[in-house]
Amino acid sequence: MNRSGWHLRVGTVVFAWLVAVLVVALAHRAIPLSGWLLVHLLGLGAAGNAILIWSRHFADALLRRPPVPARTAEVLRIAAFNAGAVAVIVGMLARFWPVVLVGGVVVGGAGLAHGATLLRQLRTALPARFGVTVRYYVAATACLAVGAGLGVAMANSALPGTVHERLFIAHAAVNVFGWVGLTVLGTLVTLWPTMLRTRMAAGVEAAARRGLPVLLTALAVAVAGAVSGSLWIAGVGAASYLGATGLVLWPHLDEIRRKRPTDFATLSVLAGVVWLIGSLVFASVALVTSPTWPAAAAMAGGLTAPVLAGFLVQVLLGSLTYLAPVVIGRRSAALAAAAELERGAPWRLAVANAGLLLCVLPTPSLVRVAASALVLASYAVFLPLLVRAAWRAHRDRGQSSPQSPPPVAPMRRRLGVAAAGFAAVVLAAAGAVAADPASVGIGTSPGAVVAATGHTTTATVRIQGMRFVPDSVEVPAGDRLQITLVNSGTDPHDLVLDNGTRTGRIAPGESAVLDAGVIGSSLDGWCAVAGHRQMGMTFTVRVTGAPAPTTHPGHDEPDHSAPMPTDDIARSLGADPGPGFVARDAAAPPTTADHRITLPVTEVEREVSPGITQRLWTFGGTAPGPTLRGQVGDVFEITLVNDGTIGHSIDFHAGALAPDEPMRTIQPGERLVYRFTATRAGIWLYHCSTMPMSLHIANGMFGAVIIDPPILPPVDREFVLVQSEMYPGAPAGEADADKVAADRPDLVVFNGYARQYDHAPLTARVGERVRIWVLAAGPNRGTSFHVVGGQFDTVWTEGEYRLRPGAGGAQALGLFPAQGGFVEMSFDQPGRYPFVSHMMVDAERGAHGIIEVSAR
Repeated sequence: MNRSGWHLRVGTVVFAWLVAVLVVALAHRAIPLSGWLLVHLLGLGAAGNAILIWSRHFADALLRRPPVPARTAEVLRIAAFNAGAVAVIVGMLARFWPVVLVGGVVVGGAGLAHGATLLRQLRTALPARFGVTVRYYVAATACLAVGAGLGVAMANSALPGTVHERLFIAHAAVNVFGWVGLTVLGTLVTLWPTMLRTRMAAGVEAAARRGLPVLLTALAVAVAGAVSGSLWIAGVGAASYLGATGLVLWPHLDEIRRKRPTDFATLSVLAGVVWLIGSLVFASVALVTSPTWPAAAAMAGGLTAPVLAGFLVQVLLGSLTYLAPVVIGRRSAALAAAAELERGAPWRLAVANAGLLLCVLPTPSLVRVAASALVLASYAVFLPLLVRAAWRAHRDRGQSSPQSPPPVAPMRRRLGVAAAGFAAVVLAAAGAVAADPASVGIGTSPGAVVAATGHTTTATVRIQGMRFVPDSVEVPAGDRLQITLVNSGTDPHDLVLDNGTRTGRIAPGESAVLDAGVIGSSLDGWCAVAGHRQMGMTFTVRVTGAPAPTTHPGHDEPDHSAPMPTDDIARSLGADPGPGFVARDAAAPPTTADHRITLPVTEVEREVSPGITQRLWTFGGTAPGPTLRGQVGDVFEITLVNDGTIGHSIDFHAGALAPDEPMRTIQPGERLVYRFTATRAGIWLYHCSTMPMSLHIANGMFGAVIIDPPILPPVDREFVLVQSEMYPGAPAGEADADKVAADRPDLVVFNGYARQYDHAPLTARVGERVRIWVLAAGPNRGTSFHVVGGQFDTVWTEGEYRLRPGAGGAQALGLFPAQGGFVEMSFDQPGRYPFVSHMMVDAERGAHGIIEVSAR
C-alpha cells in the first residue's frame, strides 16, 4: 500500500472519533457522563490515534527508514489501541470496572508496543540529526502507559478519602502533558519550521535535547506530588514543566520573527501552544494555592476547555490541515486539498479563540453557552472541509500540476474575515446578555424613580454557613449599589435582588461583585439555590432618605413559577394514568453478598401522579432509590457520583460511622465512596443530607436498606413500601421549597407515585404468607400502616419483634419519620384488600393501594 492510500485509510479512524466528539457535544444533555466522554473521545480516541499514526510517519522520515509495505504490526497496534479505548468508554458508561481495567491494559500495552518499535528503530538506524524527536515519542508512549494505569485505578470505586482526586490530577497531568504534550513539543522541532517554510532556527535541536530530561523530571515530580498527597510538590512539578516548555519553545521565536504565520495550519498550532502555556500557568498556581485536594480537582476541572478545546483541538486540526495535503500525493491534488482546508480560516480561528476566552473568563452562563456553541461550530466545520478536501484531491489527481500554489488572499481581506468572526462572538455575547441582563448586573431598583446622585455605595457581604453577614445594607436614595459577595461557606451560593440583578453561583472561597444599579426603593434579596432562601439566606437593601422605603414581600426567585394548582392535584388523584402505566415493582429484592454499587445522582422528569410531572433529584434515576439488602456483618461500598447540577450527599442510617467525610456534600462532577459495615438488623433509611435536607428528601433523594434479622423465616410473598410526601412545584419543576418549610404536602405516596397500586395492585393467593416491609421516609410525616380487612400476626419494628404469631393481633404499624419495620399476615378469602396510611388525610393524598388476593 502506498503512502497516500495508507494515510487515507487510517485517517478515517481519526475522522470517526472526531465525528463521535461532535455527536456527543451536540447531545451532551441527554448522554450520561457526557463531560468525561467528550474528554476521552477527543483525548484518547482522536488525539491518541493521530499520535500513533503520525509519530510513526515522522520517525520513519527522520530516521530515513522506508515504511514497511505490509504494515501488519502497525495495523494490529492501532486496532488493539482502538479496541482498548472502546472498552474503557463502554466500561465507564456501564459502570463496570473490570471492563475498564481490560481496556486500560490494552491501551497501555499498545502504547508500549509502539514505543518499543520506535526505540528499536532509533537504535538500529544510522545517526540521525533529529533523532531527539523520536526520543520524545518514546517518552510519550511511556507516559501513556502510566496514564492508562492511573486512569484505571481512578475508575475503581473502592478508592478511599481524597485518593480519587489525587489520581485524577496525576492522570490528567501524565496524559495531557506527557502523552500529548511531549509528542507535540518533539514534533515541533522539525514540523514548525517546515510549516512556516523557513529554515530551522539555531539552537532548536540543542534546546530539545536539554529540555526532554527536564520535562520528564518535572512531570514525575508533579505526578509524585499528586499521588503522595502533596499539593505543594505537585505545584512545583507543574511550574517546572512550564519552565522546561519555555526552554524548548524559546528558539522557535526566531522562526516566527523571520516568517510570520499566515495560514490556518500555522496559526492554529501557534494558538494551541499559547493555550498550553496559559493552562500550565493556571495549573501551577492552582495546585500551590488550593487548600484541599477536592478544591484542586475542581480547579483542574476548569482547565478542560483551555487544555482540550484550546490546546489539543487547535494543534490537532492545524497539524492535520498541513499534513493531509502533504501525504495525498501529486502536487495538483495536494494544492486542491489545501485550498479546501483553508476555507474560512480567519473566521474559524477568530471565533474559536475569542469564544474560548469567553468560556474561560467568569462570564454569565448564557454568554458561555452562546460562545461554546460558536466554538463548536468553528471546529465542526473542519470535518466537512476534510471530506471535501479528500474528494477534491481524488478528482484532481490526474491533472497536471500548476507551476505555483494559488495566490493567498490579501492581508486586508483576511483581517476583515477575522473581524467578522470576532463580531459574531460579540453579537452572540450581546444577545445572551440581552436575554438575561440581570446576569451582568443590568437593572435598576423597582418602585420610586429617583435622580441618580452619581455616587456609588459599596458593601462587602460574606456567606457564613446559611447566612449573609451582614444580612442588610443601607443605601442613600439615588446611589448606585455595588455588593462584593464573598463565599466563606462550604457550598456554592449566589445573591439575587428583586430588581433582577444577581451574581452568578460562586464556589466556596470565591467572590463576585453584584452591581444593583441606581437604588430608588428598598429591595429584598436571597440565595436562589434550591431551599436556601427558606433556610434563612435572605438579604435586605434599605433606602435612606426620600422616597420612603417599600418592600416587596410577594417577589420570589426570578425563575420561580406558580405552584401546582390544588384543583389539578385533586383531579389527578381521581384520574387513571392510562393503559401504558407501569408501577414500580414492590417485590422485595433478594439478599445478596456483593454490595459494591455506584449510585449516580441524576435529575429526571417523572410523573408522580396522573398528569402531574416533577423534576426529581434521584439516586440511580428513581425515587425512591434502589432498595439494597444484606445481612448483619456485610460490608456495603457505595460510590456516589454527582451527575446533577447542585451539590448533594448521602447518609446511610444502616451504618454507624463519623459523618464528616462520607456524608460530605460533593459538587457536580465529583464522587465519593461511602463504606460501612451492617452491624444491626432493620429496614434503614438512606437519604441526601445536604441542606436544606427536607427539600432534598422531598425532591426524591431517599431509599431503603434492608438488613435481615437473624433467622428470618421464609414467606410466600415479600413487598417493600417506602412512604414519602411530595410538595409539587410548577409543572415539570422541582419541589416547592415554601410548601416543604410549611409542612404542607399535596401528595403522600408509596414508592414514589400516588395510588399506583390502585392502578396496578399487588397480588397474593389465599393462604399465602405475606411480609410487607414499610419505611417512613418523610421528610416530615410518619405513617400508620394498615391493611383494610386484614390483621397482622407478626410485627417487627425498629430492630425487634413487637408481636409473634399467637392469640394476639395488630391492626396498624405505627412509624415516625425515618422509622421502619415489617408486618406479616395471610388472607383467608379472595378479594381486594386496600392498604393505607391510617392518618386518613394522607391516604386521601395518595397513600393508598390494593392487594388483590385470588383463590388458590
